[in-house]
Amino acid sequence: MDAVLDAVEAGDAAAVDDLLNPLHAADIADLLEQIDGRDRRALLLLWRGGMDGEILSELEESLREEVIQSLAPLELAEAVREMESDDVVDLVEDLDDAQQEAVLDALGVTDRIAVEQALSYPEESAGRLMQVEVVRAPAHWSVGETIDFLRSHDDLPEQFYHVILVDPRMKPTGYVTLGRLLGSPRATKLADLTEDSFRTFRYDQDEEDVAYAFNQYHLISAPVVDGDDRLVGVITIDDAMIVLDEEHEEDILRLAGVGEGSLTDRVIETTRQRFPWLAVNLVTAILASLVISLFEDVIAGFVALAVLMPIVASMGGNAGTQSLTVAVRAIATRDLTGANVWRVIRREVFVGCVNGVIFAVVMGAVGMFWFGSPMLGVVIGVAMIINLIVAGLAGTVIPVALEKLGVDPALASGAFVTTVTDVVGFFAFLGLAAVVLL
Repeated sequence: MDAVLDAVEAGDAAAVDDLLNPLHAADIADLLEQIDGRDRRALLLLWRGGMDGEILSELEESLREEVIQSLAPLELAEAVREMESDDVVDLVEDLDDAQQEAVLDALGVTDRIAVEQALSYPEESAGRLMQVEVVRAPAHWSVGETIDFLRSHDDLPEQFYHVILVDPRMKPTGYVTLGRLLGSPRATKLADLTEDSFRTFRYDQDEEDVAYAFNQYHLISAPVVDGDDRLVGVITIDDAMIVLDEEHEEDILRLAGVGEGSLTDRVIETTRQRFPWLAVNLVTAILASLVISLFEDVIAGFVALAVLMPIVASMGGNAGTQSLTVAVRAIATRDLTGANVWRVIRREVFVGCVNGVIFAVVMGAVGMFWFGSPMLGVVIGVAMIINLIVAGLAGTVIPVALEKLGVDPALASGAFVTTVTDVVGFFAFLGLAAVVLL
């Protein structure tokens, strides 16, 4: 990267070409994301003609718009001309109207119609995910006829894994892998080579369901059909895995309350994404403080409580986060369902109970030897058991309940679980202290 920046600073376009042209598109995209805006604009001005559609596809969405704006119309046209239709759709669907029109103008008539048709499908649907370039053949063809057909066409998709079999009404009836096609005698009928894994997706089916099916049933590609079950496109495994990766990344970011930001976002955008969750955390912290304020006299009479009470809340919060993370992940992968939810809840409660007893013994000993009060050790030990049991319960029940209510559990569970463990932890510890120690 330093060599590229030195070439940019020197205004050496030839050196920029020599450094960037051998790199993979993903590496160039990483480089553009890591340098600052001024250097990025200077680099793009020097590297005229080097940008292609594959690099644009690899860029973060927040940077894509900036890079497209910096490209000359002819350069943009050259970049998108060789892209598959699904990649073009992914490129333009998040752009504003003016930029969408610039990209669409760069396409040929046939490609533009295909992309516009895909954009008419619901967002985050199979129709948006598919590519319209499909290799299809009648089910009654032989292997030899199919191979001759493929060899006679120079407009095949750049990458494909199956030949889709269709009936006279263009309804897909099965598919044949290229491996079986090439490894079978020429006289073999395609209908005799179909795979058991064949399944179709409607154009309006949610892309999360599609990605789940690809992962669950080990699919490589699958046809997409319209409302009359006619073939309109195909989804390939690379696009399905991108959806899975995005969903996993989104869940992780939402669990941390940082939205869907990236390292290239501006300060104001990052602030706007994080502020709501910090505000929610402030409210929950105030609620926990109100619980503490109910026991001011108890804390004043036994100062050791102020030293030890953060431990109870902290242990409960960590235990709740562990259960929450497992539950949210299981919900996302559909491993946690109505059939096993009570078994999972019981398991998490028992785990919390066992851990609570173990740490109760440890903290009971610490309380007794540190402050010389056996009853203080008993109080913190019992409070620890209560809070870890509640943490296991809340960490599982809250995301399940939110999912039933139609709320993304990754988005809202953390604040609720933290509130429950803080409030229960402080109340159990200080309430027991008020009864036992004073």
